[in-house]
Order: sequence, then C-alpha cells, then structure tokens
Amino acid sequence: MLCVYILNEEDASHSAAFRASVGEQKKNFLLQSIDALDRKLRLKAQYLLILDAPAVKTISELAQRYEVTHIGNSFHPGVYEQQELLSLKNALPQIKWMSAQSHSLFCETHLPFALNTLPSAFTPFRKLVEKLPIAVPTCEQCKLPPPVEHPPAIQQWNLMSMAMQGGEAAGMAQLNSYLFDTDRVKHYKQTRNALDDWASSSKLSFWLANGCVSVKTVYTQLMRYEEQEGANDSTYWLFFELLWREYFHWYLVKHQARLFAFSGVKQIPPPTSFNQARFTRWCEGMTDYPIVNACMAQLNQTGYMSNRGRQIVASCLVHELALDWRYGAAYFEQQLIDYDVASNWGNWQYLAGVGADPRGHRRFDLHKQTEIYDPQGTFRQKWLSIAQP
Repeated sequence: MLCVYILNEEDASHSAAFRASVGEQKKNFLLQSIDALDRKLRLKAQYLLILDAPAVKTISELAQRYEVTHIGNSFHPGVYEQQELLSLKNALPQIKWMSAQSHSLFCETHLPFALNTLPSAFTPFRKLVEKLPIAVPTCEQCKLPPPVEHPPAIQQWNLMSMAMQGGEAAGMAQLNSYLFDTDRVKHYKQTRNALDDWASSSKLSFWLANGCVSVKTVYTQLMRYEEQEGANDSTYWLFFELLWREYFHWYLVKHQARLFAFSGVKQIPPPTSFNQARFTRWCEGMTDYPIVNACMAQLNQTGYMSNRGRQIVASCLVHELALDWRYGAAYFEQQLIDYDVASNWGNWQYLAGVGADPRGHRRFDLHKQTEIYDPQGTFRQKWLSIAQP
C-alpha cells in the first residue's frame, strides 16, 4: 500500500483572481496535520509519501510506476476536486476506485430525498434528517499492508509556534476536553457568540476542516456525553451546528459551480461590485468600523475568527462597502485555518442574499452588534492595539 498526500499550491489556486497565497497560520496547521498523520502511519509500519507536484500528473505516474490496481479516496464535494478525480479516472481506466463519504454525517444513499430535491433552505433539511440514524465509526486495530518502498526520513517542517496544533491527537484532545473535562458544552448555546474566548465554543472546526477528526467521531462523542451527563438545549445546539455543516456539504454537491457564481444559487446578481481600495482596507482592518477592524486583525494574526465575527465582517463587506461577496469568501479561503469550501462559500452566499437564506439581504447593524458583543470595548482594544504598527 502507498499512502500519498499531494501538497501543491497550484492545485489550490483556482481562486487566484481573488486571492494571494495561503496564510501562514493556515499553512502551518495543515503541515502539522500532515506530519501527525505520517507519524501515526509509521507506528503501523507505513508512511505518508508527501509530494509537491500537480495531483493528476503525479498520481497517474505513481499508478504506472507501481502497477497500482486500486485507489481509495475520500469523497470531496468541491468542483475542482471532482474535476480532478474525473480526470484521474479517465487517465487510469484500469484502476478500481474505492470512494468513502467520510466528510459527512450521512451518505447520499441514506438521505430521505433525491439530491436534486435538496431543500433550498436549512430548516426543512434539518427537519428531514435530524432524527435519522447515523452510522458511527468503529475503532478497529488493523495491520496495514507494507509500504512499497523503505520510508524516507521524517520531514522537518519549518513551523511557527501556534496555539492550535494540527493532527488527530490534538483534535481528539480538544474534543474530549470540551465535552468531558470541562462541561463547557452544557453552556454552548449561551457562549457560542463570544468574539474572543477559546472556551466559548468547541473550536473543533480546525480539525474537522483539515480531516484530522471526522464529524461522525464528534457526533459519537456528543451522544456519549448526553447519555452520561444528560442533554439540554446547548448539547442539541452543537448537533444543530453539525447539521448546518452537513447541509452546506450537500448544497455544494447539488449546486457545484453555482456556489461560486456572483449571482449565486438564486441567480440574482446583487447590487455590488469590486473596488480594490475598499477591499484592501477591509482585508487590512482599516474600515470605518472598529468592530470590523478588530475582527480582521484577529483573523490576520491568528487564522481564526468567531462565527459571529465572520457574520459581522461579511455584512460590512457586502452591505456597507457594497463589494462583490466572492472576494470576501476568497480572502477567508486564504486565511482561515478551518476553511471548509462548502460552509465558507455557502455562508457567504447566505449573507449576500444569493444563496440559502429564505429572507435574503441579511444586513447586520454594526453599531448594535458592537454594543451586544463588545460592550466594554475589550475585544476592540486588544486587537486594534495588536494591529497597530
């Protein structure tokens, strides 16, 4: 067996018209996650072959070199990922492909509707699926087939110090700490909108987005917590947020390229355009809105922004600055450690009024948001002072 990871920025540069290179914090977390996977494979006498080259060309060459008969992959809903997979299948007609839907709670065959009838809004989707049984993973200790070659030395990455560590062990530690060591999940619904508090939400999106921990594992542990400690509105709300993630996953599978179109899934162009100067000020946290500037400083420094912060800055870009929402979505793609293609672009469409929001034109009152979520100015004072040269 040959385990392969393609680390190639050319493959990820499809939004090059909108964005620059990947943010340092995001790249470092990914490298840590790759390194952690390689080290775990080595404990099972395997290793991860990490290559910096175009994916289709590289995998085709490996398949021919080692006379590969089977290729396994995790299903990815992304447009370019689907195109690359199709290109590989066309280039390697002799290969037997094994695909697993490991990114989502449900398989497509388990959904209670045909994908082309996916509800256009989240609430009817949630009502259809939230009571469905979810097949949970089993933990089996298995012996892996041997590698095709002697493993090379472990790659030494040049990593910056980070508060968040990539890899399965770090992700599981966060999951178990949040649920079982602290009981914070019991108050999740009340604390989840905090702008700058590690304990206020699960923070599991880092490891979910990078594939370090599966959503089914999170669900399984959450159900175990409810069995042992009891369920309440907050434990349900964490599941509720997993269903939002699930909805956007299938939303992308259904709508594909329309998720990246200016007019969105609704095919109604918003009354916005692109202005480089206004966009640059937004990216750098130099707008007329201190709460937005503080949130952008947090993002640029850490690769993280709270869900409430993301809604605030997105509303500012679309409604106050009248900018093309796709540039905001692409900047998040560049910077966010927990970037998930479906959730990111789906949420931006939602707020821009061209996607899954049944109300449309969801504009936030920035003054009111500031009063509610930073009444003492603590968040603004911290991040605006850090952002100053």
